[in-house]
Amino acid sequence: MNRQIGLLITRGGDIDHIIVGDHRSILIPELPASRGHRGRLRGLRCIHTHLRAEPLNQDDLMDLVFLRFDLMAALEVDEQGGPRRLLAGHLLPEDVDGMGWMLLAPLPPADGTLDFLQLVQSLESEFARQRSLLEVKDGQDRAILVSVANGPRDEVEASMEELVALAGSSGIAVADRIIQRTHSVNPRYLLGRGKLSELALRALQLGVDLLVFDQDLNPSQARSLTDFMELRVIDRTQLILDIFAQRAKSREGKIQVEMAQLKYMLPRLAVKDDALSRLTGGIGARGPGETKLEVDRRRIRDRIARLDEQLRQVKKQRGQRRELRLRTGLPIISIVGYTNAGKSTLLNSLTKSQVEAGAHLFATLDPASRRLRFESGREAIITDTVGFIRDLPGDLMEAFSATLEELRHADLIVHLVDISNPRYEEQMEAVEEILETLDLNLIPRLLVFNKVDLLQDVTYVGNLCRRQAAVAVSALNRESLTPLLAALESRLGHRFAPAPTPQPSAAYGSS
Repeated sequence: MNRQIGLLITRGGDIDHIIVGDHRSILIPELPASRGHRGRLRGLRCIHTHLRAEPLNQDDLMDLVFLRFDLMAALEVDEQGGPRRLLAGHLLPEDVDGMGWMLLAPLPPADGTLDFLQLVQSLESEFARQRSLLEVKDGQDRAILVSVANGPRDEVEASMEELVALAGSSGIAVADRIIQRTHSVNPRYLLGRGKLSELALRALQLGVDLLVFDQDLNPSQARSLTDFMELRVIDRTQLILDIFAQRAKSREGKIQVEMAQLKYMLPRLAVKDDALSRLTGGIGARGPGETKLEVDRRRIRDRIARLDEQLRQVKKQRGQRRELRLRTGLPIISIVGYTNAGKSTLLNSLTKSQVEAGAHLFATLDPASRRLRFESGREAIITDTVGFIRDLPGDLMEAFSATLEELRHADLIVHLVDISNPRYEEQMEAVEEILETLDLNLIPRLLVFNKVDLLQDVTYVGNLCRRQAAVAVSALNRESLTPLLAALESRLGHRFAPAPTPQPSAAYGSS
């Protein structure tokens, strides 16, 4: 026939597929999803003929990796079809000399020294041992973080570090991280074939059940990667939405997060055949009715409409509460900053409050307002807001518009910066860009550098404050807040009512 012949054989010895190829290769058909756990081998071995005594080639090895075969074997045959040698290879639980597979020594076809079942059982045991090295709590996702970018290396690595922090905030155990810097992104999978095989192999070796991409995936890419890798695949936006969903506690916060999630989900519903999904009536447009896909889409749109109405009510209620605050005549201070800059901690220290604060990203979603009393007896309203982050999802910005509306009525915006972060300048720029997007760049602003207690070079901080007209504080140290209080009172001087006679007990910090 002058054609390669291939067999897919189960561990029990049953023939699962017979494949007839051409003289150069066989085409393995699309196989059903793995029968066992994602971290295991597929339970099939592939044995096929090579007609020109060639070794296992790159295509054979890629099929071994991508399809997670127990074994990939090629049987050399002569011109009459007679068997010569059996060439075989299998995956490794950990890389050896940069290789994720091992090629076995050539064997005569009738050689009985290779105990296949014993080999595959030992491989499975070693895969399981490798996976157990990463401590994971019950129910916790194990993930590989992936970045495909063409920017400078330091920027790509900094973005990956932020993705690691986001994953930690979401409760994900990071098993590994893979970065590919490329000038041309694969439109279907983002990754090139070589890097994709590396990712597939690492996913098997580490037993991960989730891939998190630092770049936003379009619906087609997410679907292609999910089908190809047989893993759950999410992008940076979806991860942030998940964190917000975990942190939202108030009814308002939950509505805003659900709205953003639904808008993100709607275009990502699987595309079906439009020929069976006519929604309109009339001649030439009648069909068998709504498909399940369209029912899902309609339900999501209806839910978005209901949430939108609820958000309008929330916005109205916020406006009424804001009017009451404005009637008091007290100036309003809003604290903004990159996520985890210490905004909630600063609010607690200034007002002796107990607003929830944590050393993880997006600890605060629901704005909190407290009354701040200065030593002079003057008072102001100070508000904590949700943290910003670079490339904040647009749907999230839109959903949180009712919350961010509070910033428009501030008399002073305190831009809090984590000066201990090596990339604090980029974080400052990200916050400034968001403020400009929200048309808040004309409101008076006070720059405050936080976490100075984590720095050793005090002179550097002092020079930076002079250049930037900023104030340096440690939100955990109340004694360091005196210059900040003085700066706040000075900036708001024109907004204060005539100062009352100071009382002996009056001191900043009462809430």
